[in-house]
Amino acid sequence: MKNLLYIGNKLASEKTNITTIDTLGNLLANEGYNVKFASDKQSKGIRLLDMLFAVLRNRKKVDYVLIDTYSTLNFYYAFFVSQLCRVFSLKYIPILHGGDLPRRLQKSPKKSKLIFDYAYRCISPSHYIKDRFNEFGFNNIELIPNTIEINNYPFKKRTHFEAKLLWVRSFKEIYNPLMAIKVAKKLMDTNVPTQLCMVGPDGDGTFLYARKEVRDLGIDASFTGKLTRKEWIALSKDYDIFVNTSYFDNMPVSLIEAMALGLSVISTNVGGIPFLVNKNIDAILVEPNDVEGMTNAIIDLLQNQNKAVEMASNGRRNAENFDWRIIKMQWRALLK
Repeated sequence: MKNLLYIGNKLASEKTNITTIDTLGNLLANEGYNVKFASDKQSKGIRLLDMLFAVLRNRKKVDYVLIDTYSTLNFYYAFFVSQLCRVFSLKYIPILHGGDLPRRLQKSPKKSKLIFDYAYRCISPSHYIKDRFNEFGFNNIELIPNTIEINNYPFKKRTHFEAKLLWVRSFKEIYNPLMAIKVAKKLMDTNVPTQLCMVGPDGDGTFLYARKEVRDLGIDASFTGKLTRKEWIALSKDYDIFVNTSYFDNMPVSLIEAMALGLSVISTNVGGIPFLVNKNIDAILVEPNDVEGMTNAIIDLLQNQNKAVEMASNGRRNAENFDWRIIKMQWRALLK
């Protein structure tokens, strides 16, 4: 079986969510691939050095280097690691994350070409990112969606839906958690009994603003902090509607998980979301930061219970397409 070096931010802890390097990396290891990882160093500078040294140490025995590639700081990690791979003629594969990554292509066209033009393949989890990269002239993009192990997600068949809202994400401005709070407030103002649960760690200080907003508005909301997958799956049984409020997005696994669990999904219509779900069939889409639009969508579901039940069933069928037993065949073909 092939030897892989997986480069990314392996920083999952009690306060931070797991990322693709943890989920995909472990799934590949379970398939028999010999996977080495870098880096778990907290210091950003030391983390970059650790990534580069990992390439140096493994240059003679690694078959492929997988590189998690984002639009912000990790873009520069990907740049330096990819260029070192080029020095040693190593096959490297950027895995493209984040709905804002196309903007990075505009900001850094020269660095982008140096990374992506010379890659063995670039992996896009969504048609959205693939199409945007194609528009910039990058044609070595292969579509392999994000994945879950569907058997870990028991489907709860709900026959009655209430305004019990679940939000699952890191508290970051780009995910707009304050929108979920404003939606809950608007529902309460229209005399709809509402509960909101927000699951996730603080990412950029937004968590404190969210707590303050809840206090100021006087809404019924709870904050759990980071939960393990098993913990939030258990928690999901007490809620009926999953709200995704992002300004930018690619292909959030949390949304796939929500569909798998039988929650009705209402999301902002951004990035890769309209490629991930089927509008008005297994999810409802509203414009970014459209508090009134999301509120009205929730009220419509509550008034049309059959629609909510059908949408949840359709969502489960959609989520089954992302099961690892299906997606792993694409990774096997790529890494043959």
